[in-house]
Amino acid sequence: MSNSNIKKWYSDNFRQFEKLVESDSFNSLRKEALSKFELTEFPTKKDEEWKYTSISPILKHEFVPSPLSKKETSTISSIESFKIPNLDVHLLVFINGIYSKEFSNIGNLEEGIIIDSLFNQLKSNSDFINQYLSKKETIENSFSLLNTTFAYDGYVIYIPKNKIVNKPIHVLNIAADELSKPLIQPRNLIIAEQNSQAEIISEYVGKDKVENFTNIYTEISVDENANVRFYKVQNESDAAFHIDKTEIVQKDSSVFNHFSLSFGSKIARNDFNTKLDGENIELHLYGLYLGNDDQHIDHHTFIDHAKPNCESNELYKGILDDKAKGVFSGKILVNKIAQKTNAFQSNKSVLLSDEASIDAKPQLEIYADDVKCSHGATVGKLDEQAYFYIRSRGVPAEAARSMLIRAFVDDVISEINIEEFREKINHTIFEHLHREEF
Repeated sequence: MSNSNIKKWYSDNFRQFEKLVESDSFNSLRKEALSKFELTEFPTKKDEEWKYTSISPILKHEFVPSPLSKKETSTISSIESFKIPNLDVHLLVFINGIYSKEFSNIGNLEEGIIIDSLFNQLKSNSDFINQYLSKKETIENSFSLLNTTFAYDGYVIYIPKNKIVNKPIHVLNIAADELSKPLIQPRNLIIAEQNSQAEIISEYVGKDKVENFTNIYTEISVDENANVRFYKVQNESDAAFHIDKTEIVQKDSSVFNHFSLSFGSKIARNDFNTKLDGENIELHLYGLYLGNDDQHIDHHTFIDHAKPNCESNELYKGILDDKAKGVFSGKILVNKIAQKTNAFQSNKSVLLSDEASIDAKPQLEIYADDVKCSHGATVGKLDEQAYFYIRSRGVPAEAARSMLIRAFVDDVISEINIEEFREKINHTIFEHLHREEF
C-alpha cells in the first residue's frame, strides 16, 4: 500500500474512532496531531535516522485501531503464563491496548500514588494529567503523530514527593486478537516527583502468530533526587511489528536506570531520548536484543547532556542468529556548558550465523572541553578458544555454546536486581535462541 493510501486509511478510521473519545480533554491534541500526520511522510531508508530499517512491510497492512477492533478477552491461563512467577507486584493489565480491570491487581497504594490507565485518568483527573501529556521537547514523526491521533489508553504512574512504591509495578500489555490486525497504541506517562522511588516493568507480549502493530509513546519525568528503575521488555509474536518512542527528562541528582530487552516481533524499533536537565544526574542504559529467523531489531538512543557534572553509562549487547539483522545507533551530545561530564557508550554484538548482520553507529558530539567520554562498537563470533576449552572438559557442544551465551549477556542481566524477573529473562533468552539453558 502506498504512503498516501495508508495515511488515508488511518484518517478515515479516525472519524469512527473520534466518536469514542470526542468528549475527553485530550481530543483537541488528537485533531492537531491528525492534521500534522496527514502532512507528514512515513520515513524511508533515505532518511538518515532510518537508513538501516525499512518500514515498508508495516505499511502493507491495514491495521485497525484497537478500540474499533473486536476485543478478545484472553483466558486466565494465558494471563498467568505471562506473569512473573513468585513475584508480588502491583499488576496493571492491558489486552490489545485496552485496560483490563478483570485481570489487573493494583493492590493497596500509599495516599497520593497513582497506578492507573490513561483512559480512566482522562475521565477523572484530566486537569492534572494534561499538565504532563505531550510536554516533552521532541521532533515529531509520523509514528508519534499516529500515536497521538489514536491515543486511547495506556498507563499512568505518578509517585508524589518523598513516596516509595513498596513493590515493583508490572504493566503487562498482551496482544491477543488474531482476527482484526489491531493497531495497539499505548500512551504512557510516568511522573516521579522529588525524592520518590519506584521499579517499573513494562512488558509487551503477544499470543503466537498475532499480527499486530504496537506503536508506543512514553513520557517520563524524573524530578530532583528521584530514583527510578525501568525495565522495558518486548516479546511479541514473530508476526508483529513494534515501534517504541520514549522521552525522558531528568532533574538534579536524579538516578534513572533503563533496560531495553528486545526479543520478539518481525520488525522492532526502539527510540530512547533523554535530557539530563540538571546537575549531578546519573543515567544508566542497558540493552539486550536477540534475533533469529529474519527478525529486524533496531535501537536508537540519544542522550543530551545539557548541564554540568552528570554521568551517563550505556551498554547494549546483541545476539543474532539465522538471517536476523540488528541496528544500533547511539548518540551522546555534550553541550558547551556541560563541563565535568562523564559519558560512556558501548555496543557489542555476537553473530551466531554467517547470514546474521549488525549495523552499528556510535556517535559523540562534544562542545565542552573538560569531559571524559568514550564510545565503541564490536561485532564478532562466540569465543572459539573458550568454546574448545570448555568442550575439552567434556561439556557437550550445545551446552558449551549456552555457557558462552550466558557469559556474554551476564553484564547486562546481572544489573537486573529483581531476582524473580531476572530468572524469567534468563529463561526467555535461551527459549528464544532455541538453545538449552545452562
